[in-house]
Parts: sequence; C-alpha cells; structure tokens
Amino acid sequence: MKLMLVGRTGVGKTTLTQRLNEERLEYKKTQMIDYAGEVIDTPGEYIENRNYYKALNVVGIDAQIIGLVQSSLDEVSVFPPNFSSMFLNKKVIGIVTKVDLSSDTKIARNLLEIAGVEEIIEIGKDCKIEKLKKYIRGKNEN
Repeated sequence: MKLMLVGRTGVGKTTLTQRLNEERLEYKKTQMIDYAGEVIDTPGEYIENRNYYKALNVVGIDAQIIGLVQSSLDEVSVFPPNFSSMFLNKKVIGIVTKVDLSSDTKIARNLLEIAGVEEIIEIGKDCKIEKLKKYIRGKNEN
C-alpha cells in the first residue's frame, strides 16, 4: 500500500520517507511530488498554499493511506479542521514527528485530531518506526 505524506515544510516528511525506505539520511528540500517506493513525499508548499489542495487530492488517488505529518515542536497547524475529509475512502492517520526533541506531544496530537485523523503514530530520530511500517504492511493484507 502507498502512504502519502502531507505536512508543512520542515516537519520531516522526506527524512521519514528515507527511513521507511531504509535509505541513507540526507537533507534535501522536496521540490516536487516524489514517488519513493511505497511512499509519496509531497512538498510542504502543497499544504501551505490552498491553491495546491486539489493537487493533493489528485495525488492522493495513488495512495491507500494518507499521513498528515505534524512536528511535536509546532504549536500551530497548517491543517484546517476536518481536513482529512477531502480524501474520500482513504485511511487518514496522523504522524507526530520529532518526539525526541519535545517532552510533550499533546498539542501536536490535538491538532491532528482536529484535522480528523483516525489514528496517531509518534516518530522521533531515535524512535523505531516499526509501528508505522507494520501499520502500512497491515493495510496491505486487507
């Protein structure tokens, strides 16, 4: 199953993509939609600019799971309330990143809940991402 990652610039979508694909971690600014294995990495500008929402919806057709990515360091959200509802018939999950840099993920979790996600998974630099990998694989079996 394909997972599409959506989130503002700098929340860690590309790093998460590299980790999920077991690639060498290197910073690179995502300039366009990147299909990398079973992950679709989207530029942050696609959520930061409402004019690109339609593009997210079109690209989302290729994914079975939509991952809304929120950094635990951010106290504001780029996701409007119930944003997940624009992805019809898709499983929409929340992914809190950079949990190793914050002692509290309540704000990030709350912002993702307002956006309408069904489940939230927390990820950090030193945290294993097996839960997310299993989640994606589990969707493959259905």
